Amino acid sequence: MIEMREPRVRVGIGFDMHRLTAGRPLILGGVTIPFDRGLDGDSDADALTHAVLDALLGAAGLGDIGSHFGVGRPELLGISSLVLLERAVAIVAKQGYRPGSIDATVVAEAPCLAPHVDGMRANLAQVLGLPAGWVNVKTTTAKGLGPLGAGEGIAALAVASVRRTPTVRRAPRGAR
Repeated sequence: MIEMREPRVRVGIGFDMHRLTAGRPLILGGVTIPFDRGLDGDSDADALTHAVLDALLGAAGLGDIGSHFGVGRPELLGISSLVLLERAVAIVAKQGYRPGSIDATVVAEAPCLAPHVDGMRANLAQVLGLPAGWVNVKTTTAKGLGPLGAGEGIAALAVASVRRTPTVRRAPRGAR
């Protein structure tokens, strides 16, 4: 029988999509973006941060955003998704993992997101405890196809890696 060891790096994928609606701010990666509509949801509905959160939890084998921060919980209404990501980082750390790197793509017909990418990267990196260069955010459109292409919502896809937190090995008593 072959002995299986846990891989040094684990990878997870996250996806989120929210409908655009009037009367809400548009928040992606913790950045408030000027636009006439925002994303609908219980929290701030930050689809980018939700995708990163799902990818992080998935990489550690810890379920998804719904299993930790399910919908309809009054204490989570309007909460910043960056706060949820911070809590997810703590959950992952309790299981012995730390974030490694992130690559994410946001799909939106409008508004133009490119001027806000650096702010999104910086916010996510800070919460994840990573250098900004280890967090990548890209933007694209749906080329007019489907509900996303019609401007009805915004979606995000993210890939995250986690690494096992090094354990400190202590010398046996009397061996010092």
